[in-house]
Amino acid sequence: MNRLTRTFFDRPTVVVAKDLIGKRLVHAHPSGVRLVGRIVETEAYTMDDPAFRPWGVVDPATGLVRPEGRGHDLFGKPGTAYVYRVHTYRLLNVVTEREGVAGCVLLRAVEPLEGLADMARRRAAARRPEHLANGPGKLCLAFDVDRRFHTADLTRGPLFFAEAEEARLWPVAVSSRIGLRQGIELRRRFFVPGHPCVSPGTPSDRAAAAKRRRRGR
Repeated sequence: MNRLTRTFFDRPTVVVAKDLIGKRLVHAHPSGVRLVGRIVETEAYTMDDPAFRPWGVVDPATGLVRPEGRGHDLFGKPGTAYVYRVHTYRLLNVVTEREGVAGCVLLRAVEPLEGLADMARRRAAARRPEHLANGPGKLCLAFDVDRRFHTADLTRGPLFFAEAEEARLWPVAVSSRIGLRQGIELRRRFFVPGHPCVSPGTPSDRAAAAKRRRRGR
């Protein structure tokens, strides 16, 4: 299984987010089980994005990166893991762009390919195989990704990305991202249209438009 190298991630974030569709997420678990999933949904976040976590980390007067807070880790080496928590869930991101420029891709959903029984033990609420990792928090639970992987090198360790083993080119659709209040006009969510393992959330621009319509009644 050919790993993706640092060069793959040392590119514009939006390009990486799109090119990750169809690639593999792999965790060579300490238990001996290999967990593998096909990436079917990603989101891109960059420095010019008000929804980006290190927004404001750069000093506007000097242009220098303030060496403080976990957002500083997003300026690190491309191919590094950035794991953070939303409510009770962990979310897995991979750092992109050259070192010193912040960017990351959020892994939103994968299609489980190997280790499904092991994933199911951690995702007891999943009623069907396609529900094991059809969301960023579910994905981390299924693949046993937690805080210990924060800043891990995803080009070398037991958790890594790999090339697809088949030659198929997956269709890629684009929308605004999910669950945001800022940057909702940015179309930076990439996914395989119609795939059963894509997360069920509503894109933020559509959710905001529906909310405005309800208020206007």
